[in-house]
Amino acid sequence: MMQKVTVLGATGSIGLNTLDVIRDNPERFSVFALTANTQVKLLAKLCAEFKPEYAVVLVDSAAIQLQSLLKAQNLKTVVLCGEQALIDVVEDQNVDTVMAAIVGAAGLRPCLAAAKSGKRILLANKESLVMSGQLFLQEVKDNQATLLPVDSEHNAIFQSLPLDYQSNYLQQKVEDFGVSQIVLTGSGGPFRTTPLELLSAKSADEACAHPNWDMGRKISVDSATMMNKGLEFIEACYLFSVTPDFIDVLIHPQSVIHSMVRYIDGSVVAQMGQPDMRTPIAHTLGFPDRIKSSVSAYDFTQGGDFTFNAPCEQRYPNLYLAKQAFNLGQESTTTLNAANEVAVDAFLQGKIAFTDIASLNADVLAAITLAKAHSIDDILAIDNESRSLTQSLISKRY
Repeated sequence: MMQKVTVLGATGSIGLNTLDVIRDNPERFSVFALTANTQVKLLAKLCAEFKPEYAVVLVDSAAIQLQSLLKAQNLKTVVLCGEQALIDVVEDQNVDTVMAAIVGAAGLRPCLAAAKSGKRILLANKESLVMSGQLFLQEVKDNQATLLPVDSEHNAIFQSLPLDYQSNYLQQKVEDFGVSQIVLTGSGGPFRTTPLELLSAKSADEACAHPNWDMGRKISVDSATMMNKGLEFIEACYLFSVTPDFIDVLIHPQSVIHSMVRYIDGSVVAQMGQPDMRTPIAHTLGFPDRIKSSVSAYDFTQGGDFTFNAPCEQRYPNLYLAKQAFNLGQESTTTLNAANEVAVDAFLQGKIAFTDIASLNADVLAAITLAKAHSIDDILAIDNESRSLTQSLISKRY
């Protein structure tokens, strides 16, 4: 049956790869809505190709520009504007599947709306779990939504688990299926072998030059600090209902083994493939079927050797901060995520050094006093407070 898809964050890396997979499978998917932040010309181009019923941007000036571009091409796509419009194109009764690919806290309310509406959610927005894992997953369960992880690591874990577990994984315990440990792998980023004393001098462009993956600048910096792995660690704890000691993290520079699962009989099952996000996207779009993705199979004769190392705390303090934050609770993971977003933005603007990112994150996590969060408004209040504190520290120190 044809699925109607809303793509949140259509002009980003995940959004464009999603549309690439949809392009390969026109008999299975049609685009209901596309959303973007500032890349209006690209969004107009995508609307011309996929002809969605709606296109959503966040500010009036972008909406006016988009309307003009679509009108010039005689396109019937309706332009909407604002956060409520994002929610509307998620909740619409005609929508079957939502690709949640908005980066940052801005994607939180639309993801929750998708859960409350009982949609099939392809989750590429880390913040839905990092900031509000307990609240978000409860909404998914209460409203019988379907949640499928898009991040290559979580998708690899999911694929490496038994089919009986996959069919209803949010309601089951992974330990009941003979699993003894989950192994998250990460590339280690571009500074994996850089001497520690040289890290502080690394530029934003150097941090964004990921050796394997083509990603946005914020995510690329998170890879360089290994905060991305820390956030994925938090996500994995929530997604698979396990404690931090159930998850091991390994550096795998080749980015071919995307993650692994260890079983009680000594077996290790891994999901492998090219470092191309179209593979996990195709898996979630088609699940439980396999569909085309235009990604070639990995060639073992040309790929070289596989290596693995334990991550060094001195090189990757953000990874260990994430573990600490998860043990402290949902409020602390919200704080860490918010502080990191502000710190990474400051680094990208040249205001702070690369090593200052982790220092700021640690100081904010230690300094802030948090009340228990019972709602999305509480979560967003913590997010705002944490951002303000981080910005204040940057203003005072740099």
